[in-house]
Amino acid sequence: MLSADRVMPEVDRRAAAAAGVQARRARAAVKDSVYNGERSALDVLTVAAIDPSSTEASIRVSDFLKSLRGIGVGKIPRILEELDISPRKRLGGLGKHQKVLLQKWLERRAKSRSEKFSPLAIVLAGPTAVGKGTVATYIKQNYPDVHLSISATTRAPRPGEVDGVHYYFVDDAEFDAMINDDVLLEWAQVHGQHRYGTPRRPIENALESGSPVLFEIDLQGARQIRQSMPQARHVFLLPPSWDELVSRLENRGTETYEERQRRLETALTELAAQKEFDVRVVNVEVSEAAQQVVDLMGLTKE
Repeated sequence: MLSADRVMPEVDRRAAAAAGVQARRARAAVKDSVYNGERSALDVLTVAAIDPSSTEASIRVSDFLKSLRGIGVGKIPRILEELDISPRKRLGGLGKHQKVLLQKWLERRAKSRSEKFSPLAIVLAGPTAVGKGTVATYIKQNYPDVHLSISATTRAPRPGEVDGVHYYFVDDAEFDAMINDDVLLEWAQVHGQHRYGTPRRPIENALESGSPVLFEIDLQGARQIRQSMPQARHVFLLPPSWDELVSRLENRGTETYEERQRRLETALTELAAQKEFDVRVVNVEVSEAAQQVVDLMGLTKE
C-alpha cells in the first residue's frame, strides 16, 4: 500500500484529471484545424519547434500524421520509419535532424497538393526592455513585405526617433480626438503615464492588400486586439532570465531610477500574463527571435 504522504489528495486528483481533459481537448482542436484546412501542418510544426510549452509541442507525431487528409492509418508506420521517428515521439521532442526531415516531407506534400500557407497578423508583446522594438526593427529591415504597425503616442520622442517612422507623436488633445473619432484599433495608458494607440486604417489597408502585419504592442493593447482581431496570432517575447531583463533596462539608460522601478513592477504583471498568448519566443539573440516571429508568419528571408 502507498503511505499516506504518497497518496494524491482527492482535490489534487480532480484538478489533475481536469487539466488532462483540457489538454486532450486542446490537442484535438489543433488536429481538427489541420484536418479541416484551417491551419497548415507546417504551421503546427513551426509552433511546436519554437514553443516547447505549446499544445502543438505535446502532440504525438503519429497522431499529428493522422490529422493529415489522405494519410491513412496504414501509411503512418512507413512514414515514421522513413523519417526515423518513434511512434511515441511528440512534435516538441523531435531532434534537429528529425525536425528537418519532417519539415521537408511536409513541404513536399504541401507542394504536391498545391497547399499554401496564409501569412498571419502577429501581435508581439512582452515585458518592458525585453527587446520588442529591436526585434520589430530587425524584421522591418530584413523582411520588407511585413507591414509594421506604427503607434501613436503622447510621450516625447527619444533621441533618434522620427515622427511617422517610429511613432506618431501627438499631444493629449490630439490623442483624445483620435479616441473620440474611433480611428484607433486599440489604445492604452502604459506605466501609468503616456498613452499609446494603433491607427486603424493603415492596418486594414495592409491586410486588404494581402500583406502580413506585425503589431509591436503592450499587454493592454494586445488584449484589445484579441477582441477586435481574433484571427491574429499573439506572440509573447520573453527574456532569457529576470536578471537579464533588469540588466537590459539599466543599460538602456533612457529612464530615471524611479521610472525603472515602475517599469520593473509592470514587467512582473506582464510576465504573469504570458499564458494568455498563443506562442512564447525567448529573445536570446535578436536575429534568432526575429526569425522565429517571421517563421510564424509563414515567410522566408529573401
